Amino acid sequence: MRGFLRRSKSGIGIVAFAIFITALGAVEVFRPFGLRFSDLTGRIVTMDTMIRVGILTILVVGLNLLMGYAGQVSLGQAGFYALGAYVSAILSTLATRHKVLIGVADTWWWPWLAILASMALTGGFAYLVGRSILRLKGNYLAMATLGLGIIIYILAGQFEEIAGGYDGLTGIPRLQIGDFKLWPPQRYYFLVWGAAIGVIVVATNIVNSRIGRALRAIHAGEVAANTCGVDTERYKVQALVVSAMCAALAGSLYAHFQSAISPNPFSFRVSVELVVMAAVGGLSSIWGAPFGVGVIFVIRDLIRSRMEDILHVRGGEYELIIYGVVLVVIMIFMPEGLTSGIVSLIQRARRRQKKRDA
Repeated sequence: MRGFLRRSKSGIGIVAFAIFITALGAVEVFRPFGLRFSDLTGRIVTMDTMIRVGILTILVVGLNLLMGYAGQVSLGQAGFYALGAYVSAILSTLATRHKVLIGVADTWWWPWLAILASMALTGGFAYLVGRSILRLKGNYLAMATLGLGIIIYILAGQFEEIAGGYDGLTGIPRLQIGDFKLWPPQRYYFLVWGAAIGVIVVATNIVNSRIGRALRAIHAGEVAANTCGVDTERYKVQALVVSAMCAALAGSLYAHFQSAISPNPFSFRVSVELVVMAAVGGLSSIWGAPFGVGVIFVIRDLIRSRMEDILHVRGGEYELIIYGVVLVVIMIFMPEGLTSGIVSLIQRARRRQKKRDA
């Protein structure tokens, strides 16, 4: 009965969230009373920002599965993000850059196939690497994943002929279905958030399944889970593969959104930001992903636009410091993240109100 109620609440939440996201996109498309989406937020949050929030939501959902449920520390998620972006971008530009598979690689459906290939290749790479890396624990695992992310970042800048080097890879085609191009941004918005909601649905089903129970058991105590018959090695690798495939999907959508990529958006700093987003939203909460990403994006935009006016310094230089302060404050007052913390506050307020009424 409890499982049914949990699934019902998740379903209602997903439908409500999808309606909310659709309504925001409809404002930009139809512009009622001449209003644009950015007008609703005082131009702090734009349609471009919402697309980026959707892309990173996909990435952070995968990170939550790995860190929040399986309990495996990862500081190299940006590496899988980069791998997905570059594989999709390279395959999508075969016909234009390298004159390969002309007549096939320049069709409208080829970039979609490239996205699927990037997810499969990144998942396969995560499986091969994970069987060794996930034998490590604690700080050693964190350092190993950090090193993996840095290696991928460096390699992305070395292959100039294939990946464009540090100057980047340009000419990545926009996604389309037949003759219908998923551009300008208000069209791409619906694609990205459709994918994000789909990933949330899949992750929620995983969490509420037997696999989710096994992952929580591993997080609570790997030795105890092994003793109870849980194949900890297999489930940890599976969590890494799913997390990597989410990152690859996000990277592919980012590449086609930007129509150009370079190594800079996949640096160690991005991995730190992703961990902060996951922690702020709630590591053990799939629903924490969009809220954690949204909060950090708004804070970052405020830092960049307001810091120089207030303190006469460039905000970008102090982003990591402010992220650290935000993370410390959240961990002290809401260690379960914003979503679970706010729900707990509301429940405590209701209990107090009931006691007063009684």
